[in-house]
Amino acid sequence: MKQVTIIGIGLIGGSFALDLKQHLPGVSVSGIDQNEAHLNTALKLGIIDQVGAFDQLKKADLVVVAIPVNAAIRVLPKVLDLIADHTVVIDMGSTKAGICNAVATHPRRANFLATHPIAGTEFSGPSAAMKGLFEDKTNIICELDSTLPHLSEAVLTLFKTLGMHLRFMAAKAHDKHIAYVSHLSHISAFMLGKTVIDKEKNERDIFDMAGSGFESTVRLAKSSPDMWTPIFEQNKTNVIETLNEYIQNLNQFKAYMEQDDFEAVYNEMKNTNHIKQILKGIA
Repeated sequence: MKQVTIIGIGLIGGSFALDLKQHLPGVSVSGIDQNEAHLNTALKLGIIDQVGAFDQLKKADLVVVAIPVNAAIRVLPKVLDLIADHTVVIDMGSTKAGICNAVATHPRRANFLATHPIAGTEFSGPSAAMKGLFEDKTNIICELDSTLPHLSEAVLTLFKTLGMHLRFMAAKAHDKHIAYVSHLSHISAFMLGKTVIDKEKNERDIFDMAGSGFESTVRLAKSSPDMWTPIFEQNKTNVIETLNEYIQNLNQFKAYMEQDDFEAVYNEMKNTNHIKQILKGIA
């Protein structure tokens, strides 16, 4: 792949560009972004080589769509309209069913591969981009059979070159599972931050008393609402289901405390400690 166009030069798109330039000598990366300041920053930092344009997509070997999922649903059909036969298009959105549905009947559906690299930080924009963000991270590939084999093989080889571990699943299954391990985590962080801010009107008290536990738990509340609101909208049904289960567990924990049943409190935490072994196995 010599010509790559990345649509959305933020943390994910920018980091991907940096890794491409590191692992693919001679690659030329063009950037498209509705935020002109992002493009200027990306040029200054050497993340992209030039500003791209939609009418130049036919020149690209690879087009990467790294924008909020609601925007991706609108943009992807347009991108597929404009590419050449040899071009492969990937998206990096955190929801997959809506995106796959948006291009399901497109004449160039076979040029598209739905992907979700499980990588990121709480920061956003091109200045947050970093080399190696995707190394040792899992990349979920959805509806592989809908993509032309020679195009998907080239992209999968690229992902492995960048150090990613590949998993394959249906789009609907992806959205259900990711609601538990990612989307619920972000909601929990946002609402913990809101609870503390609402209660502690004197912000100095928050920062003076906050320990590492609070800081690590609320870290995700620094994530971009511009990105996460569309994710919650696209995965609404699954997110509501996970929230109902989470709220039920919180209410049960609260009931134990109201009943002075601290043996039950202990058992709840003790049983949940098993997550250490689960996460150790993942690592």
